[in-house]
Amino acid sequence: MPADLLAAVVLALAVLLFTLTPLSGLFLRIPIGLLMVLFVPGYVLIAALFPRKGDLDGIERIALSFGLSIAVVPLIGLGLNYTPWGIRLIPVVISIVAFTLLMAAVAYWRRISLSQEERFSLHLRQWIDSLKDEIRAEGERGWVDKTLTIILILSIIASIVALVYVVVTPKEGEKFTEFYILGPGGKAYDYPTEVRAGNNSTVIVGVVNHEYKLTNYTMEILLNNTPAVDILMNDTAIALSTFEHDRSAPIIPIMSMNLSLQHNDTWEQPLTYVLDETGDRQKLQFLLYKEGNFTAPYRDLHLWVNVTDMNRRPSKDLANDGNQDWTQDWQDFPDRLIKFRGNLPPEM
Repeated sequence: MPADLLAAVVLALAVLLFTLTPLSGLFLRIPIGLLMVLFVPGYVLIAALFPRKGDLDGIERIALSFGLSIAVVPLIGLGLNYTPWGIRLIPVVISIVAFTLLMAAVAYWRRISLSQEERFSLHLRQWIDSLKDEIRAEGERGWVDKTLTIILILSIIASIVALVYVVVTPKEGEKFTEFYILGPGGKAYDYPTEVRAGNNSTVIVGVVNHEYKLTNYTMEILLNNTPAVDILMNDTAIALSTFEHDRSAPIIPIMSMNLSLQHNDTWEQPLTYVLDETGDRQKLQFLLYKEGNFTAPYRDLHLWVNVTDMNRRPSKDLANDGNQDWTQDWQDFPDRLIKFRGNLPPEM
């Protein structure tokens, strides 16, 4: 097995090892991954296309390896986009490794079909000597080769430096914060929208920081943007009956908490709250403020909830009853709740 093709195969297998195993947390994953994306696929493709020693010289093979790798890897990603696997880490890694192994096998087969004198082989010392000869060449043709060789070397060095700079100092993208609520099961459905007054309701609230810096948040839960009667704050029930139906009273949240998240940190916790004000189509708001700015919410989510009295029987149970006592509650005005209890005939 030629040394260059053997090195490409070993590097491809190393990428699998440092990507799909617990060793993925090691620093070696970064340089090996960069070589696998930017150089090795193009190199084995050049080796398969030009197996002869005189087809290309050393510096041309290096330059074309970089160029073809940059062209091949996106094409592999484009092909994966139309497959059920999509453009994800594991399918991309496996596809690039498979391409590298396939091209290495083709290159090996084409080389062994040639005579020993015609085969391309990797001799680092000969590459260096050939490069020196091109730089030291004299005459008009020599100056052209020298100039092109120097430009090519400088281009490769500049590309590598630019790549390292981009990897070490990635460009900041759009700054934003994810704010979401999920049902008790962790899915985007089955929200507690039909609740009994005084009972506990639970949702999962998540905040993800993409602000590229440490950010302080304040999250509040409000009902109808009005003062609450019973408030659960810091796990302590506080009676605030003086605020009942007083629209001029200060707005006090059902729940309030402060969060501090680093860039790309995620906070996701189940929150339990109690709703006491009965009524239909009430707006339960989840407000997120940033850096102490309470003039307007930075993010705003809400649920429409129906809160029924503890003593009221659900309508689905009433529909199945025959000659039993029925209870009907209705709200005549926003600030007055009128209750009527009576024995109604079945036909009503």
